Order: sequence, then structure tokens, then C-alpha cells
Amino acid sequence: MKIINKKETRAFDITNLNTHSENDEQNAVIEGYAAIFNSKTNIGGWFEEVIEPGAFSRTLSENGDVRALFNHSWDNVLGRTKSGTLTLKEDEKGLNFNVILPNTSVARDLSESMARGDINQCSFGFIVNDEEWDYTVAPALRTIKEVELFEISIVSIPAYDDTEASLVRNKDLGKDAEARVALVKKINNLLEDS
Repeated sequence: MKIINKKETRAFDITNLNTHSENDEQNAVIEGYAAIFNSKTNIGGWFEEVIEPGAFSRTLSENGDVRALFNHSWDNVLGRTKSGTLTLKEDEKGLNFNVILPNTSVARDLSESMARGDINQCSFGFIVNDEEWDYTVAPALRTIKEVELFEISIVSIPAYDDTEASLVRNKDLGKDAEARVALVKKINNLLEDS
């Protein structure tokens, strides 16, 4: 089977949103999972899809320049791996992300909407490099084995239901990498306890 590489996007529900605010002069951070491994979802009623562990490994190891966007709009850049404001990593659960939001009207509006629970989905844009189809089941099952990731987005409509994200505000977060790591661990502990 010949693979035709074309850009695709997927969205996820991030309803397990926790908001923490330490003061009014802060940097906001969104942290969570842009993709969950081995989580089957129906794509438009046409087929089901699963993302295999390791699907993002090559993109991450090649240090691609991935951006965090709002609603898949390249006019609304929230962070970028090249600048260090977006970090991505794979773990046993999926594609984890952490984006330090800029002090822009788009980011402030997004933070407010997420804190209220009005926006609670996440998505990612990619090109499939390796996939496997199983037509012996109905609907057909597509297993994504490797992708070229070009963006993750906070969106209002998901394709997948399984992700997590936290909105955290801390004015010193962007200045201290150790504080960021400690904060991520604290968030994960809070999520496990809830």
C-alpha cells in the first residue's frame, strides 16, 4: 500500500482542567497530554484510529520546530520548541506538552476561557509517515505508527476524548527550569489525587 503524506489534525477532550493562580502578575502555563497512546477513537464515522507508543519519537529526536497554537491558527502562536516556550516528550501514557504562554491578548483570553471551563480540548497536527490498516474489523482500524508532528493546539472541538491539561500561573515559571520540573511533578500528584 502506498502512503500519501498529507497534513492531518486530531483533537482531544481535556475536561480534567485544574486552575491554580498565585497572583495577578503571572505567566500562565498549560501542561498536559496532546495525544494518548492506545486510545481508540472514531474518525468521522469512517474508521477508528489508535496512536501507537513511539509515534512521535522521531519528530522529537530530530528536534523539529513544533508550535503550540490556539485553534490550529498560525496567527495564534502560544509557544514554540525552538524558543524553549514549548516542551514535548513521550512517556508511557502519550505525548506530554508544557507551554509557557506569552503575555498576549490571545493567551490571556485563552487562560480565562480555560479557567472557566469554556475551552477544554486539545488537538495536534501531523503528517503520517507510517500506518497500518486492519480491514477485518468494522469499522476499519488505522494504527498510526509514526508521524511528523508540526503543531499542537488548544481547541474547542475534539476528535479524541482522552487527554489531560492544567492551567497554572506563576510569574517566575519561565525563569527557572527546576521550578518548572517541580511544578509539573506537583500537578501530576494533584491530578492523581483527584
